[in-house]
Amino acid sequence: MICRSSLLAKSVARSISNSGFRRLASTKSLKETLQEVIPVKQEQLKKLKAEHSQAVVGEVKVENILGGMRGLKAMLWEASVLDPNEGIRFHGMTIPDCQQVLPPAPGGKEMTAESMLWLLLTGKVPTPDQSHQLSAELAEKGELPHFVTQLIDSLPKTLHPMTQLGMGVAALNHDSKFQAAYERGIKKPEYWTYTLEDCLNLIAKLPALAARIYRNVYHPERSLESVDKNLDLVGNYSNMLGFGQNEHLTEYLRLYIALHGDHEGGNASAHTAHLVGSTLSDPYISYSAALFALAGPLHGLANQEVLRWQMAMQKEIGDNITHENIKDYLWKTLRSGQVVPGYGHGVLRNPDPRFVALQEFCKTRPELQASPIIQLVQQTAEIAPDVLKEHGKVCVPVCNWSNSADAILKTKNPYPNVDATSGCVLYHYGLTEFKYYTVIFGVSRALGALTQLVWARALGLPLERPKSYSMDALQKLIKN
Repeated sequence: MICRSSLLAKSVARSISNSGFRRLASTKSLKETLQEVIPVKQEQLKKLKAEHSQAVVGEVKVENILGGMRGLKAMLWEASVLDPNEGIRFHGMTIPDCQQVLPPAPGGKEMTAESMLWLLLTGKVPTPDQSHQLSAELAEKGELPHFVTQLIDSLPKTLHPMTQLGMGVAALNHDSKFQAAYERGIKKPEYWTYTLEDCLNLIAKLPALAARIYRNVYHPERSLESVDKNLDLVGNYSNMLGFGQNEHLTEYLRLYIALHGDHEGGNASAHTAHLVGSTLSDPYISYSAALFALAGPLHGLANQEVLRWQMAMQKEIGDNITHENIKDYLWKTLRSGQVVPGYGHGVLRNPDPRFVALQEFCKTRPELQASPIIQLVQQTAEIAPDVLKEHGKVCVPVCNWSNSADAILKTKNPYPNVDATSGCVLYHYGLTEFKYYTVIFGVSRALGALTQLVWARALGLPLERPKSYSMDALQKLIKN
């Protein structure tokens, strides 16, 4: 449980300070801060190569090759590490740590996307002034070029929102600073500066792009708000979606987007961005590829599937919501050969700290505590783990969820992941268009994926090229 008492706040702040995560006393910009941090990381990489390049960190089994490379230690990813038992850490900081020290928006309580982005990029906690300075910088860059608005407006409203988002991001490549600099000839040590510029431009424009898609597909009768230079990134996003007056949803989106910003590098969308980026494709091309990975049912669609399942449960059991009725519905789902969506995770073996954080948000909001769907989520989370343990099976798919009975394996984690609640809160606050939920995920995941592109260029990471085998070649290798 996440406690927000002043005693814990002081304890966490002291712990973070002692660990080296101190607020910067200066008002240095994001780029200036990176210019200080990058040489230290470059030296660390140089030392790793010189002293430990032949160190063994794991083994490769046939099951790894046949099982989607699950669990292989094969990527360098600076911003976050996912521990199976503790959950995600951002430069060593837990989610409660981040909630205590990352600056909120003016008048808000939840950490902003900008403060999380600063932490992911630099490993340092920004001051409120630095966070607000970054908000202002992104707002200045936030408007879409005319040719992109024309492109998005020309697309049929029946085209999936994620397809439109990927197309819009790819089209922004027209103005790539990195591509232009590379074509005219720049030195490798300069790659990261142009990559950073593209990444910030893309993050700045994602709210306007995503909001335009939402308007075109679901509410073509509405006018679109312009980027407000006085708002933070998510404040503008909420406003352009048409929910600017809903402070509760805006705060929830701030928390949601910060929490979903990065989840280490092995997930499909993050890995795709890194892989394509390793070819020196610019950030727009690289992240558009990541978005199309995120659009797959085994990756970014999980929270909408949870919501469908919870609403189907709600419809079947009606107003008589008891532990016994929920338990019966869980068993009905499992005995039909389906999985319980929102439970289990490809890496985690304990409750997802992101789920815990979102549940704590719900507990502070009377309107959410009174919501039937949120109550059902909370009660299901209390009952489902024991049912899944008793059943002895749980879904452990490529990401968080699969509708395939083949994905049901022996219980490794019967606990709720972040998707068990995230979509249900959006639905309660009036953002009811299921297909759009992955777009919000796409706006969020840019924080981590684009951070890694900057660091890949700063560290001079090479083109990714793993070795592959056919089954015949694999069998021959085993025999030898």
